[in-house]
Amino acid sequence: MDQQTEIELQAAAFRRLQQHLMQDRTDVQNIDMMNLAGFCRNCLSRWYQEAAAERGIEMEKSEARELFYGMTMDEWKANYQTDASASQQAAFETAFQENVTDKS
Repeated sequence: MDQQTEIELQAAAFRRLQQHLMQDRTDVQNIDMMNLAGFCRNCLSRWYQEAAAERGIEMEKSEARELFYGMTMDEWKANYQTDASASQQAAFETAFQENVTDKS
C-alpha cells in the first residue's frame, strides 16, 4: 500500500472513531473512557492540537476541543456529561497519573 493511501485510511478510521464517540455513543462518559482505556475525548482533542503544533499550526486547547467535539465544552457538558461518582473520580486520579501526566 502506498503512503498516501495509508494516510487516507488512517484519517477515515479517525473520522469514524470521532463519529462513534461524538454521535453514536454520547452516553459513554469521558471519565469512564479514561478509567478503562487510559484516554478520552479530551485526549483525542489534545492529540489533534499536538499534531497541529508539530506542523507549526497554533491552536488553543479550547479550539482543538471545539473542532473535535463539534461544539464548545460547555455545550458538551450541558448536553451529555453526568456527575461522576466518588469511585469514578478516585479511579480517574490514578488513570490520569498513569496516562496523561508527564513522567519525565
